[in-house]
Amino acid sequence: MKARIVRIGNSTGLWLPKSILKLVGLDKEVEIQIRGGSIVLKKPMHPRSGWAKALRAMAKGRDDVLLDFDTSMSSWDEEEWQWR
Repeated sequence: MKARIVRIGNSTGLWLPKSILKLVGLDKEVEIQIRGGSIVLKKPMHPRSGWAKALRAMAKGRDDVLLDFDTSMSSWDEEEWQWR
């Protein structure tokens, strides 16, 4: 398929048929990448996409333990810290 690059205000643009956008699942936003001499349009990645799957895998492998030690109360808290 060929498309024509057109002037849109002070910019240039490319008109894409709605049927093509629907076919590939593009809606209001796209991620634009340049690969070699090509322009690639993709669905934008959401910042936390894939986290749920990764966390389930961590839990299954028992790799979801807290790495920090308990800081709720220490001897310094009990002996040194006092409200005056």
